[in-house]
Amino acid sequence: MLGKLSWDAIPFNEPLPLLSGAVVGIVILAILVTVTVKGWWPYLWREWLTSVDHKRIGVMYLALGLVMLLRGFTDAIMMRTQQAVAVGDAQGYLPPQHYDQIFSAHGTIMIFFVAMPLVIGLMNFAVPLQLGVRDVAFPTLNSISLWLTATGALLVNMSLVIGVFSRASWWGYPPLSGLAYSPDVGVDYYLWSLQISGVGTLLTGINFVTTILKLRAPGMTYFRMPVFCWTALCANLLIVAAFPVLTATFVMLLLDRYLDMHFFTNDLGGNQMMYANLFWAWGHPEVYILVLPAFGVFSEVAATFSGKGLFSYRSMVWATLGICILSFMVWLHHFFTMGAGADVNAFFGIMSSIIAVPTGVKVFNWLFTMFRGRIVFKTPALWLVGFIVTFVIGGLTGVLLAVPPVDFVLHNSAFLVAHFHNVIIGGVVFGALAGITYWFPKAFGFTLDERWGQAAFWCWLIGFWLAFTPLYALGLMGMTRRLQHIADPSWQPLLLVAEVGAVVIFAGILCQIAQLYVSIRTREHRLDLTGDPWNGRTLEWSTSSPPPAYNFAMLPKVETIDAFWHMKRTGRAPVEPVYEPIEIPRNSPAGFITAFFAVVMGFSLIWHIWWLAILGFLAAATVVLIAGWNIDREHEISAAEVAQMERAR
Repeated sequence: MLGKLSWDAIPFNEPLPLLSGAVVGIVILAILVTVTVKGWWPYLWREWLTSVDHKRIGVMYLALGLVMLLRGFTDAIMMRTQQAVAVGDAQGYLPPQHYDQIFSAHGTIMIFFVAMPLVIGLMNFAVPLQLGVRDVAFPTLNSISLWLTATGALLVNMSLVIGVFSRASWWGYPPLSGLAYSPDVGVDYYLWSLQISGVGTLLTGINFVTTILKLRAPGMTYFRMPVFCWTALCANLLIVAAFPVLTATFVMLLLDRYLDMHFFTNDLGGNQMMYANLFWAWGHPEVYILVLPAFGVFSEVAATFSGKGLFSYRSMVWATLGICILSFMVWLHHFFTMGAGADVNAFFGIMSSIIAVPTGVKVFNWLFTMFRGRIVFKTPALWLVGFIVTFVIGGLTGVLLAVPPVDFVLHNSAFLVAHFHNVIIGGVVFGALAGITYWFPKAFGFTLDERWGQAAFWCWLIGFWLAFTPLYALGLMGMTRRLQHIADPSWQPLLLVAEVGAVVIFAGILCQIAQLYVSIRTREHRLDLTGDPWNGRTLEWSTSSPPPAYNFAMLPKVETIDAFWHMKRTGRAPVEPVYEPIEIPRNSPAGFITAFFAVVMGFSLIWHIWWLAILGFLAAATVVLIAGWNIDREHEISAAEVAQMERAR
């Protein structure tokens, strides 16, 4: 009746998972009680949970990413502490089985449920506004995408207290992820959470490719689009091309586990190296799916806070397109040491070096944009400067690792860990935090506190270098990755420095929480009444803060790049006050209800509760079909109502 699920699934003999689950449960219960007592459920249901407004969906993506950042960072600081104290005869506080789960969960959460929601959230919020349109191409599908992503995040966190999580790392290489070495449900939690959330991400990619190619303001040709829209387009093209590869790969691994099909187990004709090829054929484009939108954020920040147009706009666009294409030609550098042969290694080493060229073009564009500009060092501009320094060094270490003989020495070492975090934290996380600070007043109508924001920046920057510079040195000294225990006591001083760095980053996170709290408390003194707090250049700053549900009462007419800046310079209003009726999409509970049944289906598949899995799938499919066939999707705001709202704004 309940498949493999029994009371043994709850780790009563392991206090740490129980304590973690209890803390999470108490926090969730406190939130539910507060919302119930305050009577906020009708508002939350009406304005957020069932909303198909791209701005609300973007904010919810960002909220999901930030919450999961806390969870993923908790795993990181636990691992860093374990390595700092488990040296020599000391065994630390995390047993190997638990450490491996934390290690795997950290990578899975940070890539799929922190970085992806953060960049997709920024794209959701800003792209339609920058394009001068009223919403994405498929608003209800956008909601379903969000809630499928949240479903995957929930399933990962359920493994805290019901069963275990994967111990095969975030890439799940066979045979370690096969039944022979992972007979429990840990790998199943990993596979089903990523399959379900991956469907949501793929739908997002389809949605935004369609939006950018088909929905733009009158006069906005491709080469008048803001750079952030270009990077969003390329990132979503990569999603559409790469995520089906990951989905198919996971389907084959699931068939290996559930039906003993031996795609990747080297038995009966299988080939485990095929998994590595397929995974990284998705995995390296994924790096650019994450970092290209961050590049777009920094392009907007550089131009805005330098008070001048982006240097060589067209070269920035072509560099973005070049990265988009080249990202599919470098995946094998992730396993140079696995016997592909000298010719193959040479080709992928050369391509991995070449892809640094368009990235270098972008760095010089940002530098030349700031050169002789009237730079205003607000918090987003600080993130830009910190990013350039950090990302360039991380990129240089990447070019070093692209040389196969060097990679043979450094592969699987702590040096690689430092490089990867150098790129992802210095690029993606810094970019996401810059974008949140930059567009926060547009989303909520007031700016964030500068003092706490700058304190958070310095803690993140200093903490990052303290945490990961020692890993470069340790990697050169021979320390490998994924160590639960450190045999060489001479490594401990550097590991303690890395631990201090993690603590400083945690101080930065606390500063950001304080920044949000202080900003909300003092919002009356920091209201954005103009809609343009940074003297912006693109169309999102031409509407009020926060924007109305329809974004623009009249769609703006675009004549050049930096359309709003051009309108301000020529003294023309961004829109003419001649109002017409506007149709906007109705709220839909389809996404939330689909996610509920997807959770039921995913949990049942993990625990082999087949009857419930079938019911969950049929229910979710029925909800999606009903939403798809629903013809009453929009409601009209009359011209008089639009005029009244515009006057009130």
